[in-house]
Amino acid sequence: MDLDQANESQDTNQWVPVRKRIREKNIRVNTPPPSKKKNNNYLSVPEMIVKQEEEIHPAASLTQDYMEQVDCDSQEDLFGDYDSFADDSCFLAQLEDAERQYPIFTSSPAESEQEDRKDAVEPLTTFQNPNLLNCSQSNDNKAHKHSAEDAILATDKQDSSGKKSNVASEQICTEALSVLHVGNVDELPSSQLALMEDFNSTLIKHRSKSLVSETSEVSNYCVNDHPNIPSHSENETLSLNKIQNQSRTTNSGANKQMSLKDQMKNAMAGNAAAPVPQASRSKQLKEIGLSEEINIALKTIEATSGVDIGPFYGLPSKVKDLIFQFKGIKELYEWQHTCLTLESVQERKNLIYSLPTSGGKTLVAEILFMQELLCRKNDVLFVLPYVALVQEKVRGLSSFGIEFDFLVEEYAGSKGKFPPIKRRRKKSLYIATIEKAHSLVNSLIETERINSLGLVVVDELHMLGEGSRGAILEMVLSKILYTSKNTQIIGMSATLNNVSDLQRFLRAEHYTSNFRPVQLKEFVKIHDSIYEVDNKSEDYFTFSRVLSYKYSSNMEKIDPDHLIALVTEVIPKYSCLVFCPTKKNCENVSKMLCKYLSKVVLRSPYVARDFLRRSQYKQMIGRAGRAGIDTQGESILITQEQDKKLVRDLVSRPLEGCYSNLLHDNEKGIKDLLLSLIGLKVAQTLDKIVEFMAGTLLGVQQEQLFKGKGILEVIEQALEQLLEKGLIESKVSSSSNEEEMYHKLQVTKLGHATFKGSIDLVYCDTLNTDLKKSLEGLVLGNYLHLIYLVTPYDMVSQCTPDWMVYFRQFHQLDIVEQKVFAIVGVPESFLTKKASGQAVRKTVDGFVVARFYLSLVLYSLFKEMNTWAVAQKFNMSRGFMQNLLNSAAAFSSSVLHFCEELEEFWAYQALFQDLTHKLSYCVKPELVSLMEVSGVLEARARQLYKAGYKSLSYLANASPEVLVQTIKHMSKRQAKQIVSSAKMLLNEKAEALQEEVEELLQLPIDLPLQSVSNETSW
Repeated sequence: MDLDQANESQDTNQWVPVRKRIREKNIRVNTPPPSKKKNNNYLSVPEMIVKQEEEIHPAASLTQDYMEQVDCDSQEDLFGDYDSFADDSCFLAQLEDAERQYPIFTSSPAESEQEDRKDAVEPLTTFQNPNLLNCSQSNDNKAHKHSAEDAILATDKQDSSGKKSNVASEQICTEALSVLHVGNVDELPSSQLALMEDFNSTLIKHRSKSLVSETSEVSNYCVNDHPNIPSHSENETLSLNKIQNQSRTTNSGANKQMSLKDQMKNAMAGNAAAPVPQASRSKQLKEIGLSEEINIALKTIEATSGVDIGPFYGLPSKVKDLIFQFKGIKELYEWQHTCLTLESVQERKNLIYSLPTSGGKTLVAEILFMQELLCRKNDVLFVLPYVALVQEKVRGLSSFGIEFDFLVEEYAGSKGKFPPIKRRRKKSLYIATIEKAHSLVNSLIETERINSLGLVVVDELHMLGEGSRGAILEMVLSKILYTSKNTQIIGMSATLNNVSDLQRFLRAEHYTSNFRPVQLKEFVKIHDSIYEVDNKSEDYFTFSRVLSYKYSSNMEKIDPDHLIALVTEVIPKYSCLVFCPTKKNCENVSKMLCKYLSKVVLRSPYVARDFLRRSQYKQMIGRAGRAGIDTQGESILITQEQDKKLVRDLVSRPLEGCYSNLLHDNEKGIKDLLLSLIGLKVAQTLDKIVEFMAGTLLGVQQEQLFKGKGILEVIEQALEQLLEKGLIESKVSSSSNEEEMYHKLQVTKLGHATFKGSIDLVYCDTLNTDLKKSLEGLVLGNYLHLIYLVTPYDMVSQCTPDWMVYFRQFHQLDIVEQKVFAIVGVPESFLTKKASGQAVRKTVDGFVVARFYLSLVLYSLFKEMNTWAVAQKFNMSRGFMQNLLNSAAAFSSSVLHFCEELEEFWAYQALFQDLTHKLSYCVKPELVSLMEVSGVLEARARQLYKAGYKSLSYLANASPEVLVQTIKHMSKRQAKQIVSSAKMLLNEKAEALQEEVEELLQLPIDLPLQSVSNETSW
């Protein structure tokens, strides 16, 4: 079924009136048929028209003979073997409904003509008549024939003034077409279908100034309400016009003398003579499929009948088709169906659902926010932990956005608008990292648009318990809970130990399952012995086998952990994923192994220097085994003898609990939260702040986390520190009571810039000082000085300068670039002594020196735009350099917002805007537009540019099949995602421009009334 035609109208949901008519069917069917005794309430169609003529022209009375000719006894059989009108309760109900909804006009001829012209100018809306739908479903051919023929007769009928009765024609035509389109068109005679199609085609194509064209114009509006009516060729239209013209000229007088029976028979004879359509079968089947979908939809989700628009969990069946097309999923798992049909989900309550990794959690979330976007017409926020995941989801969901006319907006790195553009027509799916989600929510609260957010979906909800990022996620959810009562929150997570705390925090229901599509077996490798993890065993390990693989002496040096032996057990028949403790180690291992998916090998039980947590371990091994491909998955953890006890605890202990991190890192999180609450004016008094904090995860877990302190004491200490840093100020009342000190709190200019720019409170003073100092002697001959100002402070501790490289880089720069060294505080003499190993007596700020070293790395990337060459020059891993570049682009965006809030830094605004854009891509200008597409990196952009795809519009209009043939190493799936992402980005930009135009042209609501004087003053 073509659901695009069903959803053609943007403003009117055509499913809702159809469902309404279907439900009213039972009421109409159970109503007793109207009495066969004629009365004023039940007039036949000719009687209704004649009565109208009498009321318009009371002086011209009709003779009794004429009334007897046009009148029709309800007992008379007009169609031979067909049932009579009296037994056709649906047809009589039709007439009753038509007369009740469209009363006979009693205005003067002039007023009637004026009304006719008015009706001819204003098109009709979708016709909604439950009686007509009732007839179409319960009475088969009879109602279709009666309605169609009545429409034809009413169209040809004229009043005594020679003018067409447009209103009556419009009413009956609309009813007849409504019946024909909802009903089963297969059961209509082909001649009847052809005449109906030709008749409508004629009305569409011929609009003249004559009186005949007025009726055609009214009928045209009826046809426009039903765009699926097939059109025919010009020859057929001309043939029908000839027949209709002859009928008007030769039979206009005879029709008045013919009985209703003869007129209907004559009309049916004309139908039989009409040509048979040749290509309408497919459209008939589509209309039948549409009717079936409506019936299925009503049975599927009765509880949400106000918002469901299709049979697939309230969504159009095309959603299911696209899920199969893009994801290869034909049917949902049983747990997914159960979760989607939970009463809490139907009632839009908050929900946490937890399953093992690879259980299919994301698909449920995608269906839920599709319901919010398409059915409830609200914006959705999808929060993911990493930039790569955001980009992956943007690529994967852009196809759905294009099909169903909503926008997919990326909020990661330096991408994203704050506040987001306010859309008048389309709704948006914001896909964001945790940090960008926080800035997005802040901007929506500040602009009083938070209620436009209908649903928030959080992936990896257990990250609430992971350091500073967990604290930011807690801030996001706490603010939404406090400021919006209409926003639903859905959290996805692996199995948690203290999920009850999260339920209290989010005021949510909980659903859990242990489902895994593929069985998982866990193993541990110590030397060459492999043990299976067995919870029933005393020490949790059961010997499985000895790894046998012949290694040469050189291979032993390259691969001491025998990774090659493990991998060759599964490849090339199956695939393998290897986790390494550091990025550098990952690069080295990838040089000797082919990276695939299915069997998982954990190179070491460490992440950097920290031993694995249980939740991290479960996430890693959960990726083993692919549903529909593998029968089972295997994980192998490589460890040493000294770590055996730690590994035993790792595989046996329960999962860690999830606890608030607002007090993490010297209570940094709670200070950030309080500053933003005051700045957004969400809570500006101590009472309001305490009330807000009681609803956070910290408030829920205060008894477990506070050691000898109360939450009030923690809040007061945090506020004192914000006051000391000059980020907030208080308005003290006239009394000297200390409790009144925080009666009214507000942010200072520095505090406002800090929370708007999402600047770390630890570095806000340092940033402010650096920007002020640089204004005195900013070097604009190159980008080095600006790059130093946006080099992330938190990356400095992760790098130790190589002094010889540092020294060489200094001497490779020109004089203007070397001048920056002295301005920031890195003198040449200091570098010379450090490179030669001499003692340095002069005091130099080590933090500034290390930070400027990272600035040189960024500057080299900025100029050379070659990651491999720069990595080799500075002896750094490409992973660290990529992380540095992404962090610098994001921090540059934050510094830009910081400067926008402080007038003294106005000169930086244009400079940082340009720098942020360049750092985000760090490529040649011609590749930037291609790299704006989510997931297109430098190498892929260069391939596309060489193949002739030079801009976003080229890529948006590309053929995926051609891309696969012309671009090396590009799969069909990748090609489709890239084209869809390009189309979505192009649509987003066009929509933004259109919104800007409409805003400019919008009439101000407070425009003063303008009075025009009759006298002109000079």
